[in-house]
Amino acid sequence: MVNIYSLEGKVKGTMDLPGVFNVEYRPDIIQRAVVALQADKRESHSSSLRAGMQTSAEYFGRRSGFRQTINRGISRLPREKPGGGGLGKVRRIPQSVGGRRAHPPKGKDWFKKINRKEYLLALKSAISATANRELITQRGHIIDNVLEVPLVVEDKIEKLNKTKDVIKTLTSLGLHDDLERADEKKIRAGKGKLRGRKHKKKKSVLIIINKDSGIKSGVKNILGVDIAQIDELDVELLAPGTHSGRLTLWTESALNNIGGIENGPL
Repeated sequence: MVNIYSLEGKVKGTMDLPGVFNVEYRPDIIQRAVVALQADKRESHSSSLRAGMQTSAEYFGRRSGFRQTINRGISRLPREKPGGGGLGKVRRIPQSVGGRRAHPPKGKDWFKKINRKEYLLALKSAISATANRELITQRGHIIDNVLEVPLVVEDKIEKLNKTKDVIKTLTSLGLHDDLERADEKKIRAGKGKLRGRKHKKKKSVLIIINKDSGIKSGVKNILGVDIAQIDELDVELLAPGTHSGRLTLWTESALNNIGGIENGPL
């Protein structure tokens, strides 16, 4: 049994936890699933096959023919054909102006395969880990004042479309300390600062809803807080960085409809 809390943090009723919370904790399978999801998001990139080669340049090192580089005191490299004869600039090779790159990215496919049943086991195991207080604490969440784990709230929260109302509700449920922990940003060490990821951000509570009635717009500006509908749930949201035991807030209807996970969104 688990309590259902109102927006003010008072017990409104009780409900039975679904059987998915009894699934064995499998960190090895969870890690495989998260790595597979991250690999699928990584795009392959490479140079064009014809990059630097779209020119009329040829190698004129032979002794026969009108254009020759022999005995001219110039390098025997592919050169463009300017109008009216003669030898133009060096082309095609990496060290020439407009030439191809020496060692470009090869366009590697980063995809990693994972079996459907294996992924579903990882998803169920990650869900069951959200009810383990010890795992949540090991992950770094501050849950001293959290009313209960897993935390279930009434469906009215789905209609909150203002950030201040969402923060007020989360505070009444005992999540204020963890929100403050995630509100701190750190400057990343190394060259990542130059590549659009200057700050390192922490993960706080994950809110799982059944239907969006405005709450997504109320949550998007709260640092560290993620929100997902029950059919959008994946292993990476439940175990960011392959570390399971994320602090999770469920709505009553989302917990009632968790049975769809048995077949699994993939």
